[in-house]
Amino acid sequence: MRLRRSLGALEERPFRLLWLGQTTSRLGDALTGVALAFAVLGIGGSASELGFVLSAFLAARAGFILFGGVWADRLPRRAVMLACDVIRMVVQGAIALALLTDAMEIWMFVVGAAVAGAATAFFGPASTGLVPQTVSADRLQQANSLLTFSQGMTEVLGPALAGLLVAATEPGWVFAVDATSYAASAVFLALMPLARRDAPARQRFLADLADGMREAWSRGWMRAGFLLPAFGNLGIAPVLVLGPAIAQDELGGAAAWGAILTGGAIGGLLAGLVGLRLRPTRPILASFGLWTLGALPALALLAPAPTAVIAVANAVFIFGVVLGNVFYETVVQREIPPERLSRVSSFDWAVSIVIMPIGLALAGPVAEVIGRDATLVIGAVLVAGSASIGMTVPSVRSLRAAPESVVT
Repeated sequence: MRLRRSLGALEERPFRLLWLGQTTSRLGDALTGVALAFAVLGIGGSASELGFVLSAFLAARAGFILFGGVWADRLPRRAVMLACDVIRMVVQGAIALALLTDAMEIWMFVVGAAVAGAATAFFGPASTGLVPQTVSADRLQQANSLLTFSQGMTEVLGPALAGLLVAATEPGWVFAVDATSYAASAVFLALMPLARRDAPARQRFLADLADGMREAWSRGWMRAGFLLPAFGNLGIAPVLVLGPAIAQDELGGAAAWGAILTGGAIGGLLAGLVGLRLRPTRPILASFGLWTLGALPALALLAPAPTAVIAVANAVFIFGVVLGNVFYETVVQREIPPERLSRVSSFDWAVSIVIMPIGLALAGPVAEVIGRDATLVIGAVLVAGSASIGMTVPSVRSLRAAPESVVT
């Protein structure tokens, strides 16, 4: 009975179809995350060229996310998500065909990654805004936790399945599976019953964008929620850049780094489960408290600790980030007017990740100047310090959960 209550959001057909669609497409993405490297190297590409492909995706996503937020508020959100799924299906299908016919070139990967990144920039804000339309208000945190759980599950299973597929066939077939997963997601979205939503009155694009920014900026807890994590994300960069090198030089190589990343995926999976039941009375304060755990991987890499210890530290870090995000996103979905929700969400994400690429670019050069350990310590201080400052913000401390989500 307790398990059934925890999974209650899946009893509502609109959310159940949304969850099935996103779980399917996320599994496809988890497969291609592994296959991409082998595909690029398999056609003669270098590690630097693989970096260009990954950068093309991230740059397009960052560049278009504010546009995605405005249009997700202007148009039916399901229609936006359907269009994005179809675009990504075509991109992955084209890559699969080119790989299987030996016609693939590096520039095709770059263009495909950029198009997929732009589509993801529209899909994300639309999805954030759609979730509250698919589930009753008292099950909103459950819904976000279930989506988080499915993401963690696919990140644990995907790399292992991808390795088997690549070993048994070739990377092109993995991209074909991913294309099929987007087709399935589109079908689930098309079948979803939704109440009609009146479209808000349109202004000029920049006016709509500014309206969403003002909505986000007007709340002290939300200002803290995107400004301070921006510095926390900057602090995470040394782990992402220096961690693989430390694993290569002192922990035994790629297998060690893979184990550390797997620990993080398991942490995210557990966070989704905990989020089904745990409902703090001060959710934003709880989010900042959980985000302080992000300092642990950097500290574990200092000596470095044994691989198993670093993997546990990474698991705790990802657990804290993901569970904190569940609490935070649920509050955003409840507090922000529905007609502005996608714009506010896109602005939130844009600010919080805007300086992370700078951290990724500077972590290596900074470590060469001041040393690896000093760089990791600075990263840990940025993560824990920014989250700790957030816990002192009055509106962060005072905002309480909606009555139906308070555990008595």
